[in-house]
Parts: sequence; structure tokens; C-alpha cells
Amino acid sequence: MMSLRLAVVTIVAMLAVACGGYSAPSPGPSPTPTPTPTPAPGGAAAAVSIPVGAQVLGSRAFTPNPADVAVGTTVTWTNTDSISHTSTSDATGWNSGIVAPGGKFSFAFDKAGTFSYHCAIHPGMVGSVTVR
Repeated sequence: MMSLRLAVVTIVAMLAVACGGYSAPSPGPSPTPTPTPTPAPGGAAAAVSIPVGAQVLGSRAFTPNPADVAVGTTVTWTNTDSISHTSTSDATGWNSGIVAPGGKFSFAFDKAGTFSYHCAIHPGMVGSVTVR
């Protein structure tokens, strides 16, 4: 009886040790990453909304348009529509990736200028950010 009890305790201990070293595999990268830089502490912030039906609104697809901000401002686009959109710079600058309904994307503007952008899914959606 003692050897049976010892065998059971040994098996349980081995299983506990074996299970303790297991970690579930990670799900892998998201198919549509949505980068969201964190605003600098104390930095200014501005909001741009993507309204319902934005895919047919052209230059009214991003509100306000143009967004007028100071250098150092972090602009956050919020998708209030029921379908996905992007905020994609016309030149090298930023690309939000897919922003799902209810999602957000932020980008900090560190130099002055006028920056045009569009939705890569719905190219007729256009906007600009004027940084002074």
C-alpha cells in the first residue's frame, strides 16, 4: 500500500512540474495592426472624427477638415462609422492601418506644414492637418 501511495505522489509531482513549464503559444501578429503612439506628457492633443457614412462624404469624411494644430500636437482619429477606415498620409508620414468601428489612431506632428491624407479603403475620403 505504501509503494502505491508513493507511486501516486510521484506521478502527481511529475505532472505538476511538467505542467508548470508549459506556456500557450501566442496568437501571432494581428492581421491589421493599429499603431497608437502615446502623446508626450504635457503635449497638446486634437481630435478628428470619422462620421457615419464617411465613405461617401469626400472632404467632409474627416471632421474637422482641415484640422489646425500647433507643432507637437498629437492628433487622434476616432472611427464613429459602422465600417472600417484608415488615416493614410498622401506622402511619407503615417499609416494607421485598418481602424475598426469604434477604434482610434494617434499621430504626433513634430513639424510645421500642411499634411494631406486619405482613407486607403475609400480613396474619396480626404483630409488635411495644418500644423503651425
